[in-house]
Amino acid sequence: MNNRKEVFLLIFLVFLLIAINYNFLDGKLKEFMKDSEIANVQRIIDGDTIVVNNGTHVRLLGINTPEKNELYHDEAMNFLSSLISNKTIRLEFGPEKTDLYGRTLAYVILDSENINVEQVRNGFANYYIYNNDEYTQQLRNAWSECIAKNINLCKKSQDICGNCIELKNFDVKNQNATFYNRCDFDCDLTGWDIKDEGRKHFAFENFVLGKNKYVSVIVGNKTNTESSLYWKDYSYVWTSSGDSLFLRDKMGGLVLWSSY
Repeated sequence: MNNRKEVFLLIFLVFLLIAINYNFLDGKLKEFMKDSEIANVQRIIDGDTIVVNNGTHVRLLGINTPEKNELYHDEAMNFLSSLISNKTIRLEFGPEKTDLYGRTLAYVILDSENINVEQVRNGFANYYIYNNDEYTQQLRNAWSECIAKNINLCKKSQDICGNCIELKNFDVKNQNATFYNRCDFDCDLTGWDIKDEGRKHFAFENFVLGKNKYVSVIVGNKTNTESSLYWKDYSYVWTSSGDSLFLRDKMGGLVLWSSY
């Protein structure tokens, strides 16, 4: 009889231990099931590219940081360096392990913290939807937090026309973005910039948008007119699977953005 009680007590204690540590065990199981590997950070290339182990280049998934000579390039690189330089990290892979340049694609995890997400949250990267996975909503939330904090790449434009320009139409199918000047004065957009989620940029050159006027920026190689400007040298800019548009003033302040 006593032996039976001891067995029941032991079973109860085992179940109690499992219940108390469920989240821990569940997290470890999920981590074990992921396609991942441990790596040592050797060098920081820029805000979204690092070198690990024996010279393997890793491109951080789901984010884009400024290119060299662009605003916040150095800050993005330095912030990433402060987080992971010479640290042991875990690389979590997506469906595709390498990009067109042969770089490894991965989320960088340090002590259960997604470093890719931290780059976005702190205003050193914009996010892009590589694959709808467990980190997709984290990246979106991080961008929203960045906008709310009004810092770095999320810092709102201080240009007098920053509150004048509206995105009236974003036609991805026809690669057309139409902007409207709602103010009762002309807005000089020279030096303003449109960017997608990736590396493609359109710069306004010697262009003034009149008061209460519209202008469409269209992907194509036609001749510019007063109401239509053409984003040349590309067959497309915005992808049908999901993308974003960022409009910035000549000082890099964020005027507006739209995502789908």
